[in-house]
Parts: sequence; structure tokens; C-alpha cells
Amino acid sequence: MSIVKINVLTVPEEQREVLEKRFAARAGAVENSDGFEWFELLRPVEGTDQYLVYTRWADEASFQAWMEGPMKAAHQGGQGSAEGGERPRPAASGSTLWSFEVVQQAAPKQG
Repeated sequence: MSIVKINVLTVPEEQREVLEKRFAARAGAVENSDGFEWFELLRPVEGTDQYLVYTRWADEASFQAWMEGPMKAAHQGGQGSAEGGERPRPAASGSTLWSFEVVQQAAPKQG
């Protein structure tokens, strides 16, 4: 079965819009990766300042290949700002990666 990776991002309220715009600007960046199955960016509603970046992969090797390839390139290259090409500061003040194996799953019944 699949594996799930959840990146828990601590995002101060004043940086929420910045984070969401950055993810929107990268839409499509992960979808063509081998073994990629699903992505969701989850905004906190109440009681926390942590966003969840949910991705599901066919296997650990697919996730690692994406981490070492497209994801690494996107974060190292960054989008330079007009002032001397410096990378913008991170929107998140902290990050933790959770890893899970899918042991059961269900989908809606088709009518």
C-alpha cells in the first residue's frame, strides 16, 4: 500500500497568505513525479498555527526521489526577489515531517 508524508508547518498568522500564494505558484510541480498519488494543503481553522502539507506516494523510494530531485531544486533555486536576487524568507517558522504507511483505506461507493 501507499505511504503518506505530512509536513507540519508552523505559520504565523501574518505569513498565511504568503505561504498559500507560494504553494499556488508551484501548482503542478509535484503532480508529474513518479509514484505521486495525492496532495493537499490544509489550512488550520482554529486552535493552531500549523498547516499540514499532505502527500501520498506509491512507496518510500518515489518520495525520496522527489525529495532529492524536483523538491530540492525548487527550494534551493528559489524565486529571487528584485533586490539582488535574494531568496524570500520562509513563510513557516518551523517544520516537522510525519511519515505513515496506509494500512486501510476506503472510497465513496459508486452509485
